[in-house]
Amino acid sequence: MKKRKIGSLEVSEIGMGCMGFSHGYGKVPEEAYSIEAIRKAYDFGCTFFDTAEVYGDVVFYPGHNEQLVGKAVKDFRKDIVLATKFFLHPDELADGTSIYEATRRHLEASLKNLDTDYVDLYYLHRVNQDVPFEEVAAVMGKLIQEGLIREWGMSQVGADTLARAHAITPVAAVQNLYSMVERDCEKDIFPYCLEHDIAVVPFSPIASGFLSGKIKSDTEFEKVDDVRKFVPQLSKENIIANQPILDILAEFSEKKHATNAQISLAWMLHKYPNVVPIPGSKNQERILENLGAANVELTDDEFRKLETALNACTVYGHRGHVETEQVDFGKNWEDEKKGQNKENKQ
Repeated sequence: MKKRKIGSLEVSEIGMGCMGFSHGYGKVPEEAYSIEAIRKAYDFGCTFFDTAEVYGDVVFYPGHNEQLVGKAVKDFRKDIVLATKFFLHPDELADGTSIYEATRRHLEASLKNLDTDYVDLYYLHRVNQDVPFEEVAAVMGKLIQEGLIREWGMSQVGADTLARAHAITPVAAVQNLYSMVERDCEKDIFPYCLEHDIAVVPFSPIASGFLSGKIKSDTEFEKVDDVRKFVPQLSKENIIANQPILDILAEFSEKKHATNAQISLAWMLHKYPNVVPIPGSKNQERILENLGAANVELTDDEFRKLETALNACTVYGHRGHVETEQVDFGKNWEDEKKGQNKENKQ
């Protein structure tokens, strides 16, 4: 698989989001299956794996996904790039604890979970409006100097916030929502990142499966811990309304002997030299299919035709790429967690 750069790091041009093995898409596979899936992805050529301390907190516990990923990559840890993320809350600082001390605690927990002595790419999962992100940026610089992390990144931010943080400690990557049906990043994030050599790491690049064409208007999502219940494009009415986009993908996938999902990934790889998508799945077949998009190359003419067709479509349903902990898509999980905790106590 071809390589791309994230700051000083070299990664496969398509990475792997590992969240689904612990959180977000309903019932998870057996651990052995999940570990095998990650190892198969590595054998396929994937060298970039993404997790977060919070993945698993709805049904399991914080750190569940990091522990699973750590087990899976143990034998080839030095040959890959590991990314994880953390939240920083004001109550962690209430007793006089410094931002450095609080961040260091999160990082040390992740290092233990991942069974490693450094993290390649450490993200602030979301900006907290009550914790100065400029100070977090300064702390990240110190952690890089200490050799505990190699690069740092931010998630779900706009260009203004990114620029302020980048001026303090250079940001290597922005992990934002980006896909054919969530294109806000094209207005501010991509122009800024291209100018400043920052990688854009799209999560949900296949729109939680919508762009694969496998989700229908009558698809029933799982009741517990399934992000798809909250994805704007996946309401029944929007699945129907956005059908023209799937028709375009189907046309191109037939011509290229590829799948819809592969075309959607090939489109962004062709469009931006600094994009490194991290599609996620809990299904081994889908994981390898997504990674196989690296072998699907659009010609300039094919890309122009695809782009023109997409631009003519109206997208129904919108989430956006700027979120904080106070205004966060993740708030949807609060009732899930409360309900699950109540069930576990019974």
